Amino acid sequence: MAEEKSRTIAIGQNMHRIDAHGKVTGETPYPGDFEMDGQLWMKIRFSDRAHARVLHIDTSKAVALPGVHGVFTAADVPVNEYGLVTKDQPVLCGPGSPMPGADVVRCYMDMVALVVAESEALAAQAARLIEIEYEDLPPVFEAHEAMESGAPQLHERYPKNTLCHFRIRKGDMAAGWAAADVVVEGAFSTGYQEHAFLQPEAGISYIDEQGRVTVVVAGQWAHEDQELICHALDLPPEQVRVIYPAIGGAFGGREDMSVQIILALAAWKLHRPVKIVWSREESIQYHHKRHPVYIKLKWGARKDGTITAMHGEVIGDAGAYNYTTSKVLGNANLMITGPYECENVHTDTYGVVTNNIPTGAFRGFGAPQACFAAETLMNQLAEKLGIDPVALRLKNCVHEGSYLSVGTPLPAGVSMDRVIEACAHESGWTNDVGHWIAPSAHGGDLPPHLRRGIGFACGFKNVGFSFGFPEQSWATVEIHGNAEIERVVVRHAGAEVGQGTHTVMVQMAAEGAGVPVEKVELIGHDTAETKTSGSASASRLTFMAGNAIKGAAERALAQWKNEERPAIATYQYRPPKTTPYDPETGRSEPNFAYGYVAQAAEVLVDVETGHIQVVRVISANDVGRAINPQLVQGQIEGAVVQALGYTIMEHLISKDGRILNPYLSTYLIPTVLDVPLEVKSIILEYADPIGPWGARGMAEMPFIPVAPAIVAAVRDATGIWFHDLPLIPEKVVARLRAVGIGVL
Repeated sequence: MAEEKSRTIAIGQNMHRIDAHGKVTGETPYPGDFEMDGQLWMKIRFSDRAHARVLHIDTSKAVALPGVHGVFTAADVPVNEYGLVTKDQPVLCGPGSPMPGADVVRCYMDMVALVVAESEALAAQAARLIEIEYEDLPPVFEAHEAMESGAPQLHERYPKNTLCHFRIRKGDMAAGWAAADVVVEGAFSTGYQEHAFLQPEAGISYIDEQGRVTVVVAGQWAHEDQELICHALDLPPEQVRVIYPAIGGAFGGREDMSVQIILALAAWKLHRPVKIVWSREESIQYHHKRHPVYIKLKWGARKDGTITAMHGEVIGDAGAYNYTTSKVLGNANLMITGPYECENVHTDTYGVVTNNIPTGAFRGFGAPQACFAAETLMNQLAEKLGIDPVALRLKNCVHEGSYLSVGTPLPAGVSMDRVIEACAHESGWTNDVGHWIAPSAHGGDLPPHLRRGIGFACGFKNVGFSFGFPEQSWATVEIHGNAEIERVVVRHAGAEVGQGTHTVMVQMAAEGAGVPVEKVELIGHDTAETKTSGSASASRLTFMAGNAIKGAAERALAQWKNEERPAIATYQYRPPKTTPYDPETGRSEPNFAYGYVAQAAEVLVDVETGHIQVVRVISANDVGRAINPQLVQGQIEGAVVQALGYTIMEHLISKDGRILNPYLSTYLIPTVLDVPLEVKSIILEYADPIGPWGARGMAEMPFIPVAPAIVAAVRDATGIWFHDLPLIPEKVVARLRAVGIGVL
């Protein structure tokens, strides 16, 4: 490996981000920055009910307002449906739509009408003038209640409001429990999480010089946005163009539609540029969230620590529509057994529709919720057995050739044991002839109201799309010049959502073509200039784009050597196929690659106030090959801080389907004062056999074990286990008081 690294041109180098200067200086435009001559402004009239039938919409007062150019309702949308996985949501809700059931609003996020006017203020005024007559329908806001036989049914296609049910049936559960010397079990719950990206939803649409409906917007998969616009408006792909300028963060929050289709509708109808910018309040209220989940786990083990049986149930609140719930919950179903081997596994996982805000993709994609439960139970098992938590993990964790709960072996390149060991060593664990000893977190002078603790957790997650979802990535590489290569142009549509992927693409193109990075030009973010890339999600872009760019560069170089000038090659990378769950047994080949992570967290708990300070996090991550180590470090640090917020402070309150704290003043996210004093990134490079230059995806992995590591540290500090997230101060202090801790 060292010899290979010494020959590289760009791989493994801390290249400065190609978008850094423009973003730092403010020169780079984001969707909300675009202005066009003759542009109009759009505002949305959202639903006034959590569940109701829209009987009539009176737009006359809005239309009559001077300066209003258009008011659009469900009758104006040719194919009034969309959805990333299942097209179960109307673009606009109300009468006159061809989509069955589109006259029903199922949450406050549903759109009923659009107003386009000369100014934003005028559009907002007109939207308020629209009069809507509703027939109220019975709502359901609790996932457990929604599954009951007498609950209101929200969709005909989802009997008992269950949009997905995944099960795993492996081995002999009776034999597994009989072999167990100890049993641990617990019920866990997690809350919503808001993506809180810096740039709220915004965009502008217009008809371009070739007559195409063009939408300039922020998203995570330009070609998927294009496809959903085409479907909803019944337009061919050549008549719709999607362009991403700079994107101010995503984290999964831009995977599903927000303003894309309605912007396209307005420009198509009016033949004028139309702009929209959401406020922060609108952004929090009207885009999807991380799934709240409810998990029950029961594990059995022998005295030596060997896990003999695993039973689990997961219920995820999908909100009113699928979004990516069926994929997120499929992932959770796989992850609730952790990165461990067990012969006997029984799981049931449900995605349930309610009249709450829809839930969907968010960094980790079901794995953080599942890992929180699985790793907390693993730590409780270690405590009950009197075995060190690192030692117990190493005894049970997956290795090369291990079989998952779904009955098939992991793809080659399993490094879980080495990742656990690296994290343990860096965190102060010692290993005396195979006997692991945890560091003490209780030394040093502390005031009486502070307690110190340390906790450990690990996890794994897929790289790329799972369970049979089609996976592909296209790239084109052009080599220009005469006697020598003067310029390399790479075309790839992968979304740069702030993670640095465009910089990495340039580095990989330079490596593939054998030229300095200064000779590489990237063209992306435009459906008119590129082929589909797949989304900026599933920790997949470096892996998928890298293989596509590498393949295109190799073919272009072969043409160049044959003296084709310019040499242009297009390549589609398709990874090994995955397969869906068997509906009865759960058997599948779920993923073609994984990333592995282990973390230790050190905390201080104020037993008088319930505040938790995360002092230090050690994060060991197998990234296969660090294409740009500095960017990898940034991803680790960002994921840790975001997961810290999820664990101890981010508390989105939803009551009867309405979000009660849609402001960053009342929904608290970490600031610089909440960042741990140290986030130590341990970057391990065990090459993935099919990754480009050995690289694995890694952006989600450092998020996943943070919560259980913090919970274990709080247990170490206070003696109390917490099974419900987030650990906000009032929750923590109430538990402390209940056992007499912190009482003055």
